[in-house]
Amino acid sequence: MDGVSRRKLLAWGAAATALGATGCTRQADGEGPPGKNGATPPEPSPSPAVTPLGDGSTADTGPQPNQPPAPRPLEPGERPPQFVVFSWDGAGEVGNGLFPRFRKVAREHGAAMTFFLSGLYLLPESKRNLYRPPGNPRGASDIGYLKDANIRLTLENLRAAWLEGHEIGTHFNGHFCGGSGSVAHWTPRQWRSEIEQASAFVTRWRTNTGFTDVEPLPFDYGTELIGARTPCLLGQENLLPAAAELGWRYDASSPGGLQVWPAKKQGVWDLPLQSIPFPGRSFEVLSMDYNLLANQSGNTTRGPVADRPGWREEAVGAFTQGFQRAYETNRAPLFIGNHFEEWNGGIYMDAVEQTIQHIAEAGHRDVRMVSFRQLCDWLDAQPEPVLTKLRALGVGQQPTGGWKNYLA
Repeated sequence: MDGVSRRKLLAWGAAATALGATGCTRQADGEGPPGKNGATPPEPSPSPAVTPLGDGSTADTGPQPNQPPAPRPLEPGERPPQFVVFSWDGAGEVGNGLFPRFRKVAREHGAAMTFFLSGLYLLPESKRNLYRPPGNPRGASDIGYLKDANIRLTLENLRAAWLEGHEIGTHFNGHFCGGSGSVAHWTPRQWRSEIEQASAFVTRWRTNTGFTDVEPLPFDYGTELIGARTPCLLGQENLLPAAAELGWRYDASSPGGLQVWPAKKQGVWDLPLQSIPFPGRSFEVLSMDYNLLANQSGNTTRGPVADRPGWREEAVGAFTQGFQRAYETNRAPLFIGNHFEEWNGGIYMDAVEQTIQHIAEAGHRDVRMVSFRQLCDWLDAQPEPVLTKLRALGVGQQPTGGWKNYLA
């Protein structure tokens, strides 16, 4: 466990409850075609026409492949699909194989995911002074910079992920959670600066790294970037004006959400992590791997080996019970957040994979494992009166008279 992780866990240990904080470290549609979860696993795409952008770090390769058909409004009395969004904070590949592992899991089960990329993961440490974090010294970061070899691996996986149909969002840069420079205190103007810098590190990695033998990221990040999750789920109130000004469609930073249908804040979809059942506990837990850890092993990422099998089963139970509760009642989208970490021997990674398998192999044709972008597409396709009716359903509440009557 590195020093950054230990400081964070100690700082947040007191809040490790049902609605605890979330942490990162450097190790860090409704109309799908037939197949598992109504989606066809991505097929290899032909090489697209490439129009380099800027210094060639990114390129316009046309529409993103492996996307579901355009969503349509629900028919009167139609039951809504059950959406599940798996997302990843940081999205750096540090050599532990977790990024390619979950790309493979997604392919096998027809899932799309959202990867919230930390911009600093594409900036060499030798160029750290290019980063001017709001409220902090130049080049400072509470997560580590990646080695050049790991930057290459991250670029390779980001490129492949987008071509496979996944979304690339942002987790910003330096991950400042504590002290006077915390993102909790940033102004909208400071958030705008952080966003512009994160975007610059993605669109100028070729200049900053000097790599000439790596293919460009196959998307225009100015178009691709439509949403984010903030460090430690802090600072959303002042982020939203900047997000709205940039035309972002959603933010996934709000803590302590419930399993209900989402609404907009300041014109931006608010898609929070949610309280879900916690097997064997008298309280619920936030739907993220870190929050499970904080309630199981406290302020260490290396809890007793003997406890890990039980903790893994608790994690699987939390995720699957959260899914089942929504599926059988109000059909609210389920949001599960993760990190490419091997905390407590990798049990949370195993739990996420088992959950995806459980959802896929249950055989529900009305379940969609989608990215946040794809969920926003579906939400935006629905008439407001339908969304209002959906939002009126509480946690675990079934529609009165069944869906045919409720949405007639």
